[in-house]
Amino acid sequence: MGKILKSYIMPHPPIMVPEIGKGEERKIEETLNSCSKIGEEISRLKPHTIILITPHGPVFRDAVAISNMDKIQGTFEKFGAHNVQMGITINKELTETISAEARKQHILLAEITENSKNEYGVSPELDHGAMVPLYFINKSYKDYELVHITYGILPKIQLYEFGMLIKEAVKKYYKDVVIIASGDLSHKLSDEGPYGYNPLGSVYDKGITTLLSEGDVLNIFYMDNKLIDAAGECGMRSFYIMLGAMDGSSIDGKLLSYEGPFGVGYGVLSFEAQPAENREFLQKLIEIKETELKLKRETEDVYVRLARESLEHYIIEGKYIDIPDYAPDEMVNNQRGVFVSLKKDGELRGCIGTVFPVTDNCAEEIIRNAVEAGERDPRFFPVDEEELSELVYSVDILMPPEPASIEELNVKKYGVIVRSGTRAGLLLPDLEGVDTTNEQLSIALRKAGISPSEDYEIERFEVIRHM
Repeated sequence: MGKILKSYIMPHPPIMVPEIGKGEERKIEETLNSCSKIGEEISRLKPHTIILITPHGPVFRDAVAISNMDKIQGTFEKFGAHNVQMGITINKELTETISAEARKQHILLAEITENSKNEYGVSPELDHGAMVPLYFINKSYKDYELVHITYGILPKIQLYEFGMLIKEAVKKYYKDVVIIASGDLSHKLSDEGPYGYNPLGSVYDKGITTLLSEGDVLNIFYMDNKLIDAAGECGMRSFYIMLGAMDGSSIDGKLLSYEGPFGVGYGVLSFEAQPAENREFLQKLIEIKETELKLKRETEDVYVRLARESLEHYIIEGKYIDIPDYAPDEMVNNQRGVFVSLKKDGELRGCIGTVFPVTDNCAEEIIRNAVEAGERDPRFFPVDEEELSELVYSVDILMPPEPASIEELNVKKYGVIVRSGTRAGLLLPDLEGVDTTNEQLSIALRKAGISPSEDYEIERFEVIRHM
């Protein structure tokens, strides 16, 4: 029976690699030393296989990706170090065992092969999220095979379940493994960071490194989503999978180092897991989630209630709901543009709206757009009946737009519309991850297919948000 010997969290900035950093890497000396020590420890453990979870391979919205080919190769050429290359044998037996376990648990898995460029439009090569940690391991130990996993944009509980099935697959395998969860922490520690500064970045980094060190699975899962989004991290989904692989165990975590001189947080941690009673968290996570959703349903306002009941009625009955008696006069006597947004486990699940009303009143607009958001947002599969109990709704009532200059915009207060000829793009105000006017304009222009160098008109509008 195989065993997970240890698990690690390792960052992946290419600047860590001396051939790329060219001296700049010395600014994160503690990070370099910690990663080298992990390589030395893995050399002593001598695992047959390294299971590596990365954010930067082929990412799918509805599936976890797993590389299934004889060998996977990569280079740092795009970072200016074409001479640094890797070629690592894939452990196909364990990869296929994990795939079989995923199918049993109805977790969608995308197998990445040499043909994936044609099939999915993605590269089958090693990504830097895998190569940077492996660079430091390879200095001490190369006698291993690899399972290469890229997390998907799945609900966090499902990612935890995927980690649990990795554990089951390893048990069925006859050799030992270690797990590496690749991920950087906040990308917003200073203006040097790639996404600007947010004071919540350092709050997130301190909180997540403390909780990970304590092995506090429940509180990691129920960190404030707004805090996580504000931090601009890329490692949480890797961490969820890693923690799932330690389900049923007492977790001894150690923070080996933490640095953030380039505006990005780099945490290096190691974990030992020992079987322990009352450490199975999946059911507890599900129960907490159900309790939170039940409370939200009990306290929702009439706008959100109408959106929810509209989609539920359409999916179950196959037709639009009639305007209910509880709809207030302001909803049935006014015409407004309306956006309805759906989220599932903190992730967008659909969003459709109208800038100007196309129905007789606000209630009809909500009914129509709730169904459109759930059934016809081209970015997502239609919502199915089993998902209805997991959805969280918000309804934005749009006020009439007015012409504006860039100086008159406010990303928190106003939404923005950009127009050039027949092309137009809209972005709602106060969206998670959109912190500046420039970001707001850039996204709206991109949605419209308008180049920033073109002439375009700007309008702003306010919304009344119901959540």
